Amino acid sequence: MNILFNDLPILEETKQAIESLGLIETTSIQHHAIPKMLEGKDLIGQAQTGTGKTFAFAIPILEQINANETAVQALVICPTRELTLQVYKEFLKLVKFNKAVKVTAIYGGESYNKQFKALSMNPQIVVATPGRAIDHLNRNTVDFSNLKILVLDEADEMLKMGFQEDLETLLRDTPKDRQTALFSATIPPFIKKVAQKYQKSPEIIQIETPTLTVSKTDQIYYQVKKSDRDHLLIRLLDYYDPNSAIIFANTKVDVDNLSAYLQKHDYEADAIHGDLKQSQRDYVMNRFRAKKLKYLIATDVAARGLDISHVDMVINYEIPFEDEVYVHRIGRTGRAGKSGLSVSLVYPSMRGKLQMIERYIKTKMTELEIPSETDIIEKQEARNYKKLKEIISKNESSYDDVIERLHQDGFDDEAIINALLSKQTIEKKTYEPIEIPAKKRHEASQGTFKKDRKQGEYQNKRQQGLYKLASINLGKEDGIRPVTLLDYFKKNADMYPKNVGDIVIGENQTEFQIHPAAIKRLDAVNGKFFNGKKIKIAIIRNK
Repeated sequence: MNILFNDLPILEETKQAIESLGLIETTSIQHHAIPKMLEGKDLIGQAQTGTGKTFAFAIPILEQINANETAVQALVICPTRELTLQVYKEFLKLVKFNKAVKVTAIYGGESYNKQFKALSMNPQIVVATPGRAIDHLNRNTVDFSNLKILVLDEADEMLKMGFQEDLETLLRDTPKDRQTALFSATIPPFIKKVAQKYQKSPEIIQIETPTLTVSKTDQIYYQVKKSDRDHLLIRLLDYYDPNSAIIFANTKVDVDNLSAYLQKHDYEADAIHGDLKQSQRDYVMNRFRAKKLKYLIATDVAARGLDISHVDMVINYEIPFEDEVYVHRIGRTGRAGKSGLSVSLVYPSMRGKLQMIERYIKTKMTELEIPSETDIIEKQEARNYKKLKEIISKNESSYDDVIERLHQDGFDDEAIINALLSKQTIEKKTYEPIEIPAKKRHEASQGTFKKDRKQGEYQNKRQQGLYKLASINLGKEDGIRPVTLLDYFKKNADMYPKNVGDIVIGENQTEFQIHPAAIKRLDAVNGKFFNGKKIKIAIIRNK
């Protein structure tokens, strides 16, 4: 059994706030992290999204700050504006009965004047995005010289978004004797390097679960040709009819196109991605939170930090390139103890990627057959029948006068019932035909990944004499596998697997064949960061 909040050695005002929220027992991450942080220990906490991580660090922060001091004593860094606001609101819940404590949120996309004013009120706790925190630091509008606690929330996400240098700046330019806590769904190599360089013998808390994903979320997938994805999506929306769903796409173009497609077919859908103005994003998100928008189509970056408890379903319009992203995506549903559903559309070329994700999450997803028109109608009729039963069982009103008038006008009970039920009938739709992909194990088209150890020569004869040999400073210790590298090139350099030949992976370096016409595309990733490591690519020789 986890610790009861009432048994924690914390302020009565905090206990009172927790009680007003109806919370009694800590979650697993809170049970392990709160006592360690109360002892002042540095910490690395790994747990799934939606497991109560915010209270795991917010409660100890409130214990350790001095409400009588006007200096900033705690800084929480979050990857996105949305998560920053979410964490800020969680703090406000905890200080409901402790008015001496001031909390401020600072993030991009908001007026500087508003933030200058908020910081001039001398908050003890600041929740911020990395860039805006450093911006205020450089402007001398915030002072972290008295900082006691630094928390990096969703640290792995910040690394993927390119905030490594900002994080290093904050870690370097804040007091060395501060307490440092990192919370993350995954622990990539950079986080371990941060621990070695900037933390003092950190306690590592890993909440052990059979899988990396939320246990109450059912994970299913459908195999479909890429050209039929839109047709399948329409069928699935009608078949499952969720009250609220997030549909994830890998690119902004797909998000915009899919949003327009669904709107054209009369579905309550709208898009959110990084190219939209902040006011547009706020408008869409406010509608979705208020349940005035049924389907939110989003990129991963735009959806980071969303805390919406009513999402019934997550749909992967295309499965993500990175395993960790899949974990974050489906963490949007099945929150707060509720059940959820994750549906992935998988086309033939992504079958291998699906298997990689399954190995990573330690869970086998369930493949289902594409629902036919008959399946959809039966499902819709079953839902309608259930709604009718609920209406009848809950109805306490009497319509005897209306029924009597109808009788007097010559209508019998059967005619009245049939007329009313006709309002509840499903309008049968005709769906576009979908070609089912052949059930064939995907064979990589890149040739073999073997090397002749005696002669050190690549074995793909078809490519011999045409491809050049290149190297990248990533290897097994960085989590690189052939499919990982191909996915990274496709996503970040718009380079398809057919341009890459054999791949030979070492401990910290990988050699690969590259078609001469695609060499220029490597410039798009040279110098970028992968899990906190700066990429260096070199062309070795002709092959």
